[in-house]
Amino acid sequence: MVDFLGIGVQKGGTTWLYHHLARHPQIAFPAGKEVHFWDRASAEGAARWIALLEPAARHDARGRPVRTGEITPAYASLPPETIRAIRAACPEVRLFISFRNPLERAWSAALMALVRSQMLAEEVSDQWFIDHFRSAASRRAGDYAAILERWLAVFPEEQLLPLIRDDLEACPLGVLEALADHLGVDPAVYGAVPAVELAQRVVPMITADEAYKRQQDLAPRPALVPVLQEMYAPEVARIAKSLGRDLKRWVEGFGAPGGHAAPPRHEVVVGGSGHVSVNEWLGAGLAPAPPPAAPSGAAPPEEPAG
Repeated sequence: MVDFLGIGVQKGGTTWLYHHLARHPQIAFPAGKEVHFWDRASAEGAARWIALLEPAARHDARGRPVRTGEITPAYASLPPETIRAIRAACPEVRLFISFRNPLERAWSAALMALVRSQMLAEEVSDQWFIDHFRSAASRRAGDYAAILERWLAVFPEEQLLPLIRDDLEACPLGVLEALADHLGVDPAVYGAVPAVELAQRVVPMITADEAYKRQQDLAPRPALVPVLQEMYAPEVARIAKSLGRDLKRWVEGFGAPGGHAAPPRHEVVVGGSGHVSVNEWLGAGLAPAPPPAAPSGAAPPEEPAG
């Protein structure tokens, strides 16, 4: 059975979380970070998803239980019927989500689109950025209150731990300990991680070209700041109410001089066998099939509940 699932959000620090969770001896990511099963395939293949995430061992060297799962930010935007299918397959799965200032998220996502398109910032107009901000995909990814409502309409509140990227940066050790406790693993492991490593910004390795890579750290264009402030002020108010947090700084402080200093960057590869396998299954039509045989000496994967 799958024990945990990181469901988002895009640009919300999920690579940092993956990097530090993966170093815990009681946590396994057998298929890598982003499997992209539930945003691409159907519930009929859930048994294969569960088999894909079966760890090599269910206990670590000290005999403690190993928790297995994945993190795919695209899951934040899943429709209700897919969320219900996840609960039917794994009713006890522990969920977590990391929210980021949605204005920063929209700006960062647009910069990543630049990098992936191999365009330089000076080659695109303010209107190009505005069109990206206003795209349905970007708006959907930034509607945090709606995301939370959809998941909590299906899963009990105690199974979903909401995090805020601000806290990842201000108190990384506390966040990791709280998340470890939520996942049922030993929080004390993170006390041994050097503070300098916790302070690093962990990002996906998406290009080797420094000219494009540097663009991921560009400060917001002054002309675009009020556009994003007006666009996201209502969403910030809604998610602040849902979380019981004062998040006015997300709007009022966005684009402030000196507020965009980037911490040290540590790049990691986040692709994994899971995404490749799902692509292969989809290419073959993803017909319902029995899960692969368990490795010799290992217990067979559990069938989905419900």
